[in-house]
Amino acid sequence: MICTIPGGTTSYEVIIKSGLLQEISSFTSFNPPLALITDDTTAQLYGKELYEFLCRAEIKTHFFTLPVGEIHKTRAVKETLENQLFEKHLGKDTCILALGGGVVTDLVGYLAATYCRGVPFVIIPTTLLAMADACIGGKTGVDVPYGKNLIGCIYQPHKVLIDPLTLKSLPLKELKNGVVEIIKHALLADSTLFEYLRQHSHQFFTQDPQTLEYLIQESCRIKIEIVAEDEKERGKRRLINFGHTVGHALEKTSNYTLSHGEAVAIGMLVESYMALQLGFLKKNTLDKIHDILLQYALPLSIPLKISTQSIMDAMILDKKSHQGHPRFALIQDIGAPLHFNGTYCTEIEESILLNALNWMCHDLCRH
Repeated sequence: MICTIPGGTTSYEVIIKSGLLQEISSFTSFNPPLALITDDTTAQLYGKELYEFLCRAEIKTHFFTLPVGEIHKTRAVKETLENQLFEKHLGKDTCILALGGGVVTDLVGYLAATYCRGVPFVIIPTTLLAMADACIGGKTGVDVPYGKNLIGCIYQPHKVLIDPLTLKSLPLKELKNGVVEIIKHALLADSTLFEYLRQHSHQFFTQDPQTLEYLIQESCRIKIEIVAEDEKERGKRRLINFGHTVGHALEKTSNYTLSHGEAVAIGMLVESYMALQLGFLKKNTLDKIHDILLQYALPLSIPLKISTQSIMDAMILDKKSHQGHPRFALIQDIGAPLHFNGTYCTEIEESILLNALNWMCHDLCRH
């Protein structure tokens, strides 16, 4: 697949193929020196092996790692990595390989965008969440105490290399995190994909290779189509944030004890409940969304310490907020988003918003 950005100024290939990391032809098109950056866990699973593979092929490569987890997606870790690159005398001619999940691809992509005022980088996602969503579209960034991904930029990769075989090492929780984004893309753009997900949950949990590869391919296709229309998120790309306004607030207020997928799953339900209250969405559609999330064993529960007010406060700094008011991407049916005259998001009356959050806290998922 090819992701072509509006205006034709940027175009990059997204390759999905099992065994890709073992093919030297995947890497010979990148000019050395290469800087391979991953996290400590992925380093043990795939990073060291890939580094040694590149060295045996006489491709000059340097190897760097960062700590594991969302709490390390910070400006401080980015600065540490930058200093390590400088210490190796790596300059503008360096190509960076970002190997890992969404934390790695977000942070390393932001590093690539700013290092020596921009160097090429390649995304090699190793989680389903990164394959289905984070690797496409060029969003990069770090978290700050005020919220998630509030510092960063849009910087497109040189290429995306997806090897579904890396999913074999993922724990079940991480697979479920990823399928939430695939469900989101189906809800936004493809009722056929939604039905496929509904009928193939068993194959998903047994990690049937054909099923996983199809889901990754279709999710990437949908995101590429949206990004190709709106790279800078001034309109249609806001749809990709469906479930994320509430979801990111839940991540922050839980101090990231809720995973991204768990939080977004709840967020999609809460934002769909808002659409129901506004008369846009039918009750049986909300029920279908709820049912498929249960079918994929999402926990749909939040810690007791999270209050409605803390979620409201966290949503104010959401990237779609306008003059201090959060805005929401909504759907009217499975595969049918609401356009809102080309803005693809809308403010919600406070009483409806509070009602939806109270529904979440007391009826949907409080434990």
